[in-house]
This record gives sequence, structure tokens and C-alpha cells, in this order.
Amino acid sequence: MDLEKSLTAIASFVPNQFDNLRRSLDPAWVLQALEDTGTVSLRKRKLPAEQMVWLVIGMALIRNRPIAEVAQQLDLSIGASSLVSKAAVAQARARLGAQSLQWLCAQSGRCWARRSAKDDTFLGLKIYGVDGTTLRVADSLQNAEHFGYSLSKQGESAYPLVRLVVLMALRSHVMAAAAFGPYQRGELHYASQLWGQLEDDTVTLVDRGFLAAPILLGIARSGNNRHWLTRAKSSTKFVVVKKLGVSDAIVEMKVSHDAQSKDPSLPLTWQARAITYQRKGFAPQILLTSMTDSKAYPAEDIVGLYHERWELELGYDELKTVMLDRQETIRSKTPKMVEQELWGILLAYNLVRLEMLRVSEIVTVPAVRISFVMTLRLVCDEWSWSNISGSPGAIPRHLRDMRDNLTRFVLPERRAERTYPRAVKIKMSGYPRKRRVAAVK
Repeated sequence: MDLEKSLTAIASFVPNQFDNLRRSLDPAWVLQALEDTGTVSLRKRKLPAEQMVWLVIGMALIRNRPIAEVAQQLDLSIGASSLVSKAAVAQARARLGAQSLQWLCAQSGRCWARRSAKDDTFLGLKIYGVDGTTLRVADSLQNAEHFGYSLSKQGESAYPLVRLVVLMALRSHVMAAAAFGPYQRGELHYASQLWGQLEDDTVTLVDRGFLAAPILLGIARSGNNRHWLTRAKSSTKFVVVKKLGVSDAIVEMKVSHDAQSKDPSLPLTWQARAITYQRKGFAPQILLTSMTDSKAYPAEDIVGLYHERWELELGYDELKTVMLDRQETIRSKTPKMVEQELWGILLAYNLVRLEMLRVSEIVTVPAVRISFVMTLRLVCDEWSWSNISGSPGAIPRHLRDMRDNLTRFVLPERRAERTYPRAVKIKMSGYPRKRRVAAVK
């Protein structure tokens, strides 16, 4: 297939209202993703693979409409009639599969995150974070068998769950990489698939669940000048090797026998820097890090950096509470389509975040001070407006107006003195759970 002709074809397929986002999602990436996974449309179809990529992204942004209606609203069909049936959309999604969306999400996320992280660093180190969350999936037999349920004293969860772990550029919220799958596999399993995406000259913030020699030593040893930062557990034991200050020391910890048996290359002991600090009204805490040079990385700066780990939680809140509108049940009823839909959700999130980065450059404020709610709302409204207006010539001007309007949605500076102790707002209901009824044969 001639590359130039293919790119021209893709450009003609993508509707005019997507011009703004299309410039972000390189058509060459779309083509490469389809070709590498063998899903490019070789004959003319009403819903070609190039269009279905945008449909999956549109499904993430237009959550309150049926999928066939999303295709019609985004004007994705090719032919005399723009009407498409539910069956045609399902067949087109099945032809597309999940691998091409996975390739596209990985390629774009890696590029966008690295571009954003290099402009806002911590003492020369690009700042990333890794953490996990869960999403509900449709309660079908196939999803239940593949993804499984969470277990508690009250029994199984109401819906099957997919476990998701992401690598995020913390000061832009762009997701650099992601891994997900059945709930029963822990966060560490999925996180191990992400370490290869880390750049050199980085610091990665993780929670206490990642405090293990194989993981943290693996981060430091897998590249040049790759550092990590986490908080010690109450059960963490170490011996002080060298005092660097009043509450600052180099410590030594033992590597467990289990870890050594699984990886004989691990040493018997490993060292880290321990920084003790206390915030008013809270118990003392100990941070552990591979940034052992106290002159290059002052303790006070490291303490301030650690609290940026919360940006990951804010990113998940944007994804689940705002973009998915707290309706975080993935609508697809088979594991393959769940995978496809989830890659589309991550792509859509990054596209919105990328637009926020552009706005932040215009108004010269950090990207985290641009309102995700208003940006998402205006992006979705713009698509609807473009479809209704039917005037391609007016779209570029309207897009510029949209970006100018976004400059008004700069959030106020965060108040550092505010604290939010962990607490449960809504407790689990005491009513029995409604279970799926097996089909009567």
C-alpha cells in the first residue's frame, strides 16, 4: 500500500469536526497501527477501520448515547446515507479489534508524555508516577469468567472488575503507558509491564505497595539515572548506615529469601535514603528514595515532591468521575471489546489532556490549573456544533474561539494548607446484591 495515498485517504475519511484532534493523533500512527495489526480496510466499507478508531474514541466522550447514534452524530459512515445499524457497528468494531487501539495508545501516550514531562522537571529529573485502580465491566458471563470479581466479607462484588495500572507524567496528567486485565492479578503484575517505558533521568513516585527490592531496584537498574520515591510501611525494618542530617540518613534493608529465590541476581541487602518528616496534625512519616545525594536532592524538596503523587489520584478522578460521569461500567459485553473500549477511553483522556496542555501554554500556567471539566465539555460541544452547522469553512475559526474561551477556565492556585484525611463518605449498602439470572434453556 502506498503510504502517501493511504495518508491522503485517511485525511479525507476523518470528518472536518475532528481537525483539531486529528492534528494531535498523527494519521501516520493510525495507519501504522492498522497495518501492524492487520486491520486496515483493503476494500471500501461503509465503516472502514480508520473511522472505527474515531468511533471508539467518541464512545468514551459521548457516554450518554447508543454506539450507533455516536457513529451517526460524528458522521463517521461513508456512503450516500449516514445511517448505520447497530449490527453494522458491532461488526465493524469486531473487525477492528483491540490491538490497533493498544498500539495507538502506547505510541501516542509515550510521545505526548515525554514531550510534556521534559518541560517541567524536579532538579533535572522528569516526574512520573505509577498506581492502580479498578473499573467495572458489564456483568456478562464472558466478562465474569475472564475478569472475575473482588471478594470481601460481604461476598463478591456486584460487577466483574478490570484492574488498571498506568504510568503518568504527573505534572501534565498525560498517561504514558497502561496495562490492565483480570482483577485477581495484583497491581505489581501489571506495573511490571510498564517499567520498560520509563525514560532515563526520571523519578517515579509509587505508593507503599510497591516497596519491594525487585521492583525498586529494577527501576534503578533498568536505565541511566532512574530514581524512585515511596513511603515506608509501619513494618519496614532498616539499619542506619550513614547520617546525612537530623532526619536524613542512608539506610540498609534486607532482601527477602523469597525475592532472592525468584531472582538470584538480587543482592542480600540494598540501600536507600530515609527522610523523616511530620506535617502538622499528622504522625511522623518516613520517605525512602534512591536519590541518595543530599546536595543534589535536598530533603525538603523531596518531601514536597512526594505529595505530588496525589496527582495520580486526581487523574483517575478526572477519568472516572468526570469523563465517565461515575458510570465507569465499561459497556462492552466481551473481554476483547472491553479491551478495545478501555484503550479508546485512555486515548480520549490523553487527547483532552493534550488540548489542556496547549491552553496552558497560551495562558502560561501549569497544566494542572486548567479545568478538565470545562475542557471536556467544550470539546464534546464542539463536535456536536460542527456536526449541526455543516459549514466546514467556519470550523477552524470556531476551534480557535473555543481555545480562546478555555483561557477563562484557569483554576485558582491550590491552597497548600488544606488537608484531607482519608475517610469513607458513603458506606456499602446493607441490602443483598442483585445477581445475574442464568438464561433459561
